[in-house]
Amino acid sequence: MSQTNYFDRELSWLEFNQRVLNEAHNKSVPLLERLKFLAITSSNLDEFFRVRVGALTRLIESDAAKKAPSGLTPTEQLAAVQARIKKMVEEQYDCLLNEIAPILLEHEIRQLTEDELNSTQKMMLKQVFETEILSVLTPMSVGEGVQFPLLANQILNLCIRLAPRPFESNSENTTDRFAVIPFGRTLSRFYSLPSESGFAYMPLEDIVCMFIHEFFPGEEVLEFCPFRLTRNAEVEVQEFTPQGLAVNMAEVILARTEADCLRLEVHESVSNELVEFMKSEVQVTDEQIHRVPGPVDLGAFMELAGRRGFENLKYEPWPPVRSPEVPAEELLFDSIAEKDILLFHPYESFEPVVRFVEEAAEDPDVIAIKQTLYRISRDSRIVRALKRAVDNGKHVTVLLELKARFDEERNLKQARELEAIGAQVIHGVKGLKTHAKVCIVVRREPGGVQRYVHFGTGNYNESTAKLYSDASLLSCNEELGADAIAFFNSIAGDSQPPQNYRKLESAPLRLRSELIELIQAEVKRAKAGNEAKIMVKVNALTDTALIDTLYSASQAGVKIFLNIRGICCLKPGVPGLSENIRVTSIVDRFLEHARVIYLHHGGDPQVYISSADWMPRNLDQRKELLVPITDSKCRRQLIHILDSFRKDNTNASHLHPDGTYSKKVLGVDEEPFRAQETLYEEARIATNRIAKKQRTMFEPHHF
Repeated sequence: MSQTNYFDRELSWLEFNQRVLNEAHNKSVPLLERLKFLAITSSNLDEFFRVRVGALTRLIESDAAKKAPSGLTPTEQLAAVQARIKKMVEEQYDCLLNEIAPILLEHEIRQLTEDELNSTQKMMLKQVFETEILSVLTPMSVGEGVQFPLLANQILNLCIRLAPRPFESNSENTTDRFAVIPFGRTLSRFYSLPSESGFAYMPLEDIVCMFIHEFFPGEEVLEFCPFRLTRNAEVEVQEFTPQGLAVNMAEVILARTEADCLRLEVHESVSNELVEFMKSEVQVTDEQIHRVPGPVDLGAFMELAGRRGFENLKYEPWPPVRSPEVPAEELLFDSIAEKDILLFHPYESFEPVVRFVEEAAEDPDVIAIKQTLYRISRDSRIVRALKRAVDNGKHVTVLLELKARFDEERNLKQARELEAIGAQVIHGVKGLKTHAKVCIVVRREPGGVQRYVHFGTGNYNESTAKLYSDASLLSCNEELGADAIAFFNSIAGDSQPPQNYRKLESAPLRLRSELIELIQAEVKRAKAGNEAKIMVKVNALTDTALIDTLYSASQAGVKIFLNIRGICCLKPGVPGLSENIRVTSIVDRFLEHARVIYLHHGGDPQVYISSADWMPRNLDQRKELLVPITDSKCRRQLIHILDSFRKDNTNASHLHPDGTYSKKVLGVDEEPFRAQETLYEEARIATNRIAKKQRTMFEPHHF
């Protein structure tokens, strides 16, 4: 197919970030949530620079001229990306300074300047500076033969221009001197101030600038400017070396701290002299210098948006509810033995998944636990449970992926701790990332050994499970259990994976081909004059083979609804190509993360959950799983969830053939429908109904 049939991947991602930024503009969103969305767009852009801009830069440096599926060369992509980012950053600061900040002020949330401080506030800041800030921060002289320090990635710093020392004024050297103060990660970015009403605060950089002479007594400070560096995170992982992956991952983490600078952010008021000095020291081009009209690093405002208080300016709490399918008073294994259990987080609590591992660790009948871990929380209850399981004599095997980007250091630490207490730890597969989410519990029961499994679309991470929308399946299905063991053992034993699973399919061998076969089966039904329909929910769609197959299905008359949160390279609604394909993206209070696939299949629905997005990296370079949902009730539940996202007319943005997105304008008599709100309310009602039923039942004691 023509290359013009695909949107550019990098530009599509930036349009996703724009949809997040649109929520910061959205007046129907609570004010501090708007500030949070703005902070998210900045953090997202930080990672985009480190990873995607970094990758394009490396391609250009290597003289790679191969065009992307969109038809753009790496040089053309980078130019388009830089232009789009420039426009987006301008919009971010306009949103903060001209939309959000004035309304914050109306609600008595005030950022004070030095001139606005009263005597009490000045005394308080002086005390904070002398006892805390001055004790932590250290100025470093730079320039004039002094090597510029290796500053940490995306950490705020202050660059200071000093006048020549008085005793040097008669010498030939009358040039200005320079110093840098790295702010590090330990100090708060915002300091609250005593106030008669509301909340007053001052950013750390403003406080340091107030007392800058305390760092340079007797010196003339000519200028100071906050700045931040962004370094390339695209460091090659050398997996096939004698030292082993763990040693090499430690080297990767170190290499990122020394990587080339991709972006220098400074305030727009900075002088050309100071910019030229920093430009030469950190070795950036003019195009890589970003002058901003407000605070450097808008992502820091997440701290301000998340602070306690002003609850009326935040979303109404939606605490996860207990699934009625998982009675708290029953052993979880007994509940799973009765039926498959499907959970949809964070509407339904992630607690049963944590319980699954915790109960396995303590249950005397459990003999083994096998689990993959990709991104884990800082104080993971699941990891603690695995450690207890080892202490209790269980055979514990953990595949802890060391190549999970930006989580390598934490995973490396946890891997070493698990190994130290006797767990069998596998550091992933050479040449591939293990992204599949599976936990297997082997239990000795009166009827023989039984395998219980958990499959998920999201990470085993209790923290993100409260923020990300994901699906979980708990089952003791014999075929799923056998497949899970075969999948896990093929990784652990460095052996050939099974050619034919009973139920599962896995990447990188057959997942793509299985998806194509499933779509083609719907095509045959459509050509035979039967109803044919596909619904897919994934985070990204960039794989051209799958896109081409969807185009063919559309041309055959298959009705296709795609809910793609982020990157989508498929062009929907193009006559003769994709007029039967509709693409939406939902940005709401929870991050959409679940991967769910539905095919009408002649009225006998086929439904799957998966760990994989529809991207070449997932299908060719990762160990992923496609899991069929065999229980009819669980299938109906997932189809209902997909239908809810299809019907969303409030937070869904629709992709047009020209690559733009827009939200639907509701008709006069059209009722708003918000999928996330509906799903939460349904989960809450279901739980309350069961709780009410239990309160009306009387159970006698038995002796």
